[in-house]
Amino acid sequence: MSSEVHFGYLLFLLDWLIRLAALAWIPVKSPPAAARSWLLLVGFVPLFGLPLYLFLGHPWLAKQRRQRQALASQLIRDRQVNLAMLRWTPAAHGMSPDIARLAERLGDFMPMHGNAVDLLDDYDASIAALIADIDTARDEVHLLYYLMFDDTVGRAVCGALQRASARGVRCRLLLDAVGAKPGLRAFAKPLRAAGVEVHAMLAGGLKWRSLSRMDLRNHRKLALIDRRVGYVGSQNLADAAFVPDHPNRELVARVRGPVLRQIAALFASDWLIETGERLVIGDFPASEGGTTPAQMLPSGPAYPFENARNLVVALVQRARRRVVLVTPYFVPDDMTLGALRVAALSGVDVQLVLSMSNNQRLTRWAQRSYYDELLKAGVRIALYRPHFLHAKHLSVDEEVALIGSINLDIRSFALNAEAGLVCFDPAVVARLHTVEAAYLADAQQLDLHEWRRRPRWHRSVEGVARLADSLM
Repeated sequence: MSSEVHFGYLLFLLDWLIRLAALAWIPVKSPPAAARSWLLLVGFVPLFGLPLYLFLGHPWLAKQRRQRQALASQLIRDRQVNLAMLRWTPAAHGMSPDIARLAERLGDFMPMHGNAVDLLDDYDASIAALIADIDTARDEVHLLYYLMFDDTVGRAVCGALQRASARGVRCRLLLDAVGAKPGLRAFAKPLRAAGVEVHAMLAGGLKWRSLSRMDLRNHRKLALIDRRVGYVGSQNLADAAFVPDHPNRELVARVRGPVLRQIAALFASDWLIETGERLVIGDFPASEGGTTPAQMLPSGPAYPFENARNLVVALVQRARRRVVLVTPYFVPDDMTLGALRVAALSGVDVQLVLSMSNNQRLTRWAQRSYYDELLKAGVRIALYRPHFLHAKHLSVDEEVALIGSINLDIRSFALNAEAGLVCFDPAVVARLHTVEAAYLADAQQLDLHEWRRRPRWHRSVEGVARLADSLM
């Protein structure tokens, strides 16, 4: 028997050995929907599919990172015992405690009364407000962002940090190692020379192997200045048009009041996870605030549950009249998809607002595959035209709003570290409804019959892209 035949037999055996090993291993380590996608890939191309699964198939974190997250969560829970006087009780205000209780069980932070929340819908004005607050800082500036570019916004923020540090302000900057690579390359050295403490989160390159699965990212966008004012939302430290032909539209919440303690604790948690250093958080102003009850919801692979997904599903299920969901990326898991369908079939006005333009081609094709079944169930889908709608928020009836960095996709639910601000205030929801109305005024509402007239090859491409949902 020739060597070519022997090699062929060995290749055949290896091929089937990989398939059988994947069948025994992947369903144990992955959720059913993800397991099906990975098994399909391995079944078609075993020699390519299995190595790819080993790199990207399971959102594992190094033991040290998981231990530091557990320590941070315990510290947060312990310190909240001393803040009982700031706890907001939904039942005392005629509201169900279910959402606040769920968010606290998931993310450790309790609902706190006495906050002021301003919604900033203008991209340039939001950046200007952040820089103005940094320029008035007297004590500390803490920034945590996914993206920072070497552009007008990046240079302006860098300059504000340098000026603050020169005044004696303690400045700390956490940037995602991959998302903010241009900013780290351009600004890390001059910022450190100016006295700013700069650290990269989830370092890329060869370092990732000792830290986590290589494509896990810290997607949060948070700022805290002097424990006096904070920022939570979808906006990065970059020009609106940092993606060519896709100028971003964002929404940011500028926050004052007791919930700043939670933003500070979340920053300190990420600082601890990345550096091993436990920050000492100082005193907070007693008088600055408002009337909005709020709490932070962090999520990410270091937590035992999919915090963001679970809260989004609970909010959709809680809606009795109307729920509006705004996201640039919509690749939901089965639980989220089912909640949207059931809510619409139950008579709730479910409005999904997506961007007509999208800077991720595979995601664009995948999310289109969900439109038919959602429209059929009665979910309304609007495609926003003028910009790339990168804002991420949700409103339920006239009672609850969720604003932050959370996309309605599997990556955001399971792989990224995210942060959301939950507000239990009709006034904040009313302002959010005004923002949503502005989106809808410049959007195209899809019609089921018209949608079904799209070319058949579109449906085939959409279906194939949907199979790759676990890779997005």
